[in-house]
Amino acid sequence: MTRSATPLTVGLVQHPCSESYEANLAASEAGIRDAHARGAQLVLLQELHTGVYFCQTESTDRFDQAEPIPGPTSERLGRLAAELGMVIVASLFERRAAGLYHNTAVVLERDGTIAGTYRKMHIPDDPGFYEKFYFTPGDLGFTPIETSVGRLGVLVCWDQWYPEAARLMALAGAELLLYPTAIGWEPNDAADEQARQRDAWVTVQRGHAIANGLPLLACNRCGHEPDPAGGAGIDFWGNSFVCGPQGEFLAEAGAQPQTLVVEIDRARSEQVRRIWPFLRDRRIDDYHDLTRRYRD
Repeated sequence: MTRSATPLTVGLVQHPCSESYEANLAASEAGIRDAHARGAQLVLLQELHTGVYFCQTESTDRFDQAEPIPGPTSERLGRLAAELGMVIVASLFERRAAGLYHNTAVVLERDGTIAGTYRKMHIPDDPGFYEKFYFTPGDLGFTPIETSVGRLGVLVCWDQWYPEAARLMALAGAELLLYPTAIGWEPNDAADEQARQRDAWVTVQRGHAIANGLPLLACNRCGHEPDPAGGAGIDFWGNSFVCGPQGEFLAEAGAQPQTLVVEIDRARSEQVRRIWPFLRDRRIDDYHDLTRRYRD
């Protein structure tokens, strides 16, 4: 039996974050251990899980939180991966050089080594999400990371709105799509607007799963984080989920801290792609305008 035909049990660790690095990492580690005890072979953590979402404001002091890869957090999680014999996907504020920083996912193999990294490609710059101040766009491309549990198409948060990113990961042979995320709404938004935002976030990612015939994992933080500048802050809505290659929900979290664990039937990707052969019917001869910013 090939690897892609065997079931895979995955875990997602959703928790609130504070200014305490140790408390945040302890919460992530506790979730990893919980997922392992429940049979998970792969665990996905949320975006920038070692601290608060500092991009609500622009502050040069926040660069002090960045670290190299390999570095303290990747090494600590690598030791945990080796202890438990599982693959861990973490999300870190990477210091590459003075003045050069990335929002980077790092994949720890089950022997504790770094299997690979992905640097966030799409960088937002919106009220409360001033990421362009901190992060240089990624330069590693949309390249899946080969691991003992499969070829992982790791993307990060704002990447989740772009079908091109998911498609390129699929075309490069990704067997799963994974999105560590930090997304929420302003507390003052009307309830119907909040619901529309959350539903759009879920829907677009389910669309990526369907369009590419792949299972998808999205892990989002939860809890309220105040705005250091005195604004309303952000309510991170949680709602982490796993869906199958037809967008079907396999597991869903609510708005509270939670560790999801679910088994994925990876053989379904082959079955679904046979009945919905989207890759076969792509008109690659007529997609050249996709490289243009806008078609005037």
